[in-house]
Amino acid sequence: MSKIQVMDEVLANKIAAGEVVEKCMNVVKELVENSIDAEATEITINLVDSGVKEITVIDNGIGMDEEDAKKAFERHATSKLKKLDDLFNIESLGFRGEALPSIASVSNVRLKTSDGKVGTEVTISGGKDLKVKRSDLQIGTSITVTDLFYNTPVRLKYLKNLYVELSYIVEYVNKMALSYPNIKFTLINNDKVLLQTDGNGDQLKVVYEIYGVDITKKMIPISNENDDYYIHGFISYPEVTKGNRNSITTLVNGRVIKNNELNKCIVDCYHTYIHKDRYPVIILNIDVDPILVDINIHPTKMDIKFSKLDTLKDLLIKTITTTLEGLTLIPEVSVRDSYSVSEVHKQIYNKKEEVEEPKEEIKYEEIKLDFDVQEEKKELKKEEQELKEELPFEVEVEDEKVARIKKMHPIGVVMLTYIVAENEDGMYLIDQHAAAERINYEKILKELQEEKQVIDLLIPIKIELRKDEFILAKERLHLLEDYGFVFDEFGFNTILVRSHPVWVDETRAEDIIRKLVDLIIDKKDFDFDQFVWRMAATAACRMSVMAGDYISIEDQEWILENIRYCDNPFTCPHGRPTIITYTKYELEKLFKRQLD
Repeated sequence: MSKIQVMDEVLANKIAAGEVVEKCMNVVKELVENSIDAEATEITINLVDSGVKEITVIDNGIGMDEEDAKKAFERHATSKLKKLDDLFNIESLGFRGEALPSIASVSNVRLKTSDGKVGTEVTISGGKDLKVKRSDLQIGTSITVTDLFYNTPVRLKYLKNLYVELSYIVEYVNKMALSYPNIKFTLINNDKVLLQTDGNGDQLKVVYEIYGVDITKKMIPISNENDDYYIHGFISYPEVTKGNRNSITTLVNGRVIKNNELNKCIVDCYHTYIHKDRYPVIILNIDVDPILVDINIHPTKMDIKFSKLDTLKDLLIKTITTTLEGLTLIPEVSVRDSYSVSEVHKQIYNKKEEVEEPKEEIKYEEIKLDFDVQEEKKELKKEEQELKEELPFEVEVEDEKVARIKKMHPIGVVMLTYIVAENEDGMYLIDQHAAAERINYEKILKELQEEKQVIDLLIPIKIELRKDEFILAKERLHLLEDYGFVFDEFGFNTILVRSHPVWVDETRAEDIIRKLVDLIIDKKDFDFDQFVWRMAATAACRMSVMAGDYISIEDQEWILENIRYCDNPFTCPHGRPTIITYTKYELEKLFKRQLD
């Protein structure tokens, strides 16, 4: 007797369900995508007990006739692909023909649909006993899935608790609402509305519905394109961050996708702006010719492969970094009131044209720093000449470089950490370590690009390592040698430092070099692509005045003057803010001098 047999259709569908349907969110995903493919403009998702007990998806799409309603539950039955060539030009969200039969094999399903000519109701239990009867003529489709995984108890057992399952569904529907702002989405769980959009096509309004007023105020519109890709959407100010990558929403031709390379590229654009364990809020739309992407990687269709990925990454980096560099990023300590909330409502609901002009946003930010550049330069030259005789450091100012921040006058230091300063606009608090770190960081980066000058050490620095660390160090020491460090092997698991670049502070040379060696032997977080900036950031940290160190008024003036001319004076290389401000208006409001 033959040992190889053809699988029963129900068994095959259950196996497929293991890949397509892992949790309640997968059911919602597949049904919602079918509704979008059916040209729906309104989609309602109604859940009972987070979808474990019941999931109903109702749309006003084109509907189906009786024959199509029955075929929809057959495996590999699809209206999206007609021939092989269609696989390379997929514009629909669904196309594999696996979703409905897989869902039906592990639940009870009732489908009601009408194309306006005939209404059909189909019920199927556990992938068997398909029954068909007439239904009403309301155009569209309604699918109800009950008792999910009732016939696969192992899968049911490993469902998360109701709150976790609901969180997955809410996260997915949020992303679909952002992807299709022209569709009215309503999400209900146990008769409670969790999300409702109006489908007017304004993506910023959807951002408001999902994230609320505070984050919406801090979103920046972006838009750019090259020969292959067109990107548009919103990025957050660096001060708005989340604790995981779920805040990054990437949409390719309207499809919600997950791509680790793109996420890493986006997060890298924020390096030195935010802490390494925090993530920005991003809504990124990527429009591309379908032939340049492959979505047929996994049955869930959330993984995707890009052709010409490097050009997409270059476009992303250029767009995000240019946008961030054009902004004033000093966090303001503001007093929230009903006026600020109403202003956001007005922006979202009545001024869509402002959202579509990112350059106007940047111009507005620049106005806040408006001042007479020529007068400022004259004043700076005069003050620089006066300070040269007094300061222990040389004030380095490039005449052609325009200050990013107005001149600030130091008042003193509180808690041996924060410089208090003022100008005509208000009061400032500057983190002395973060600001000095930023100044030194940009100085080091500049010197790394220039011709290497080194200092030979009279007494070499000896660094002993473990065997595993020594092996890694030998492999990667060339990264430091390329920038002027000279090493020799000395005995067993020991290296000698013979020379170092001139930008290394001689008084702290050993500490800095030890930190740089620790950086290259890091097994978990070492990244060749980010090595240069991490080297500069590490050295800058060790060379800078620390929190708790006493600094004189001259030192305060040096920090305040040099931070103004940094390319990014608003954060340290590790992403912490260097400066915050209380505007004059906000101070007067706090002290009730302003009551309006």
